[in-house]
Amino acid sequence: MLIDTHCHVHFNAYRDDMDDVITRTLEKGVLMMTVGTQKDTSRRGLEVAERYEGLWATVGLHPNHLTQQAFWDDDELPPDQQPNTIIKTRAERFDASSYLELARHPKCVAVGECGLDSYRIPQGAEFEEVMRVQEAALRGQFDVATQAGLPVVVHCRDAHERQAQIIKEYTDAGKLTRRGVIHCFTGTMEEAQRYLDEDFYISFTGIITFPPRKGEGDLSAVQKVVRELPLERMLVETDAPYLTPIPYRGKRNEPWYVQFVAQKVAELKGISVEEVAEATTANAKALFGLET
Repeated sequence: MLIDTHCHVHFNAYRDDMDDVITRTLEKGVLMMTVGTQKDTSRRGLEVAERYEGLWATVGLHPNHLTQQAFWDDDELPPDQQPNTIIKTRAERFDASSYLELARHPKCVAVGECGLDSYRIPQGAEFEEVMRVQEAALRGQFDVATQAGLPVVVHCRDAHERQAQIIKEYTDAGKLTRRGVIHCFTGTMEEAQRYLDEDFYISFTGIITFPPRKGEGDLSAVQKVVRELPLERMLVETDAPYLTPIPYRGKRNEPWYVQFVAQKVAELKGISVEEVAEATTANAKALFGLET
């Protein structure tokens, strides 16, 4: 059994076949957590999770949804090569009371994804103001998680130093007692270690199946982190419909493709995929309090 700890199976990319994708994933022995990125998708994720055993949801406000913008990610193939890669966001102001209410739903297992993203700054926006708004929303969600007694799912891009500082501030204050996970990690081992020091987990996506970029050598930077990171602090995910792993890159991602992430972890660490599945499933159950 595997658990895809981060997908968005309730997003519009699956509007025509969502139930088929969920059923297919569960039949393959893969459980999943579908992740909210703003108020509407958070509420929708809970509604979908109510209908299935083996499917849970998170509620949160992604930092990119604090400003209005449209983009495709550099880790994706261009839109003319892969559908569903254009991301459109609208500006939402974080409302703690609304998210706290959603977080108390019985199928909600975490708050997020929330975090800091200094990479994706809308054209014409003032950097410092964007980051100020992001940090305020992040702190608000950390407070909701603390109040609800839930872990957090953290998105961080090009902001690990500040993100780690805020996490440490909260844990030192006795907050975030359920800790959390850094989702879709692509940083360095030194950056990962700062999260490990605060008892956070690190999660990897299909990016680890991508070949190294020019100049990286035999392994990409994130593949080297996978090799070094302790298995007992690791989770696997797809971020579906995004970041489709090899061998399906170029197609819409599905949660059951998490098996290819697990296989790559096994290859990089020189262990069996069964060992990876057993460890990452146990880690997910421990972090999110899943009953299966």
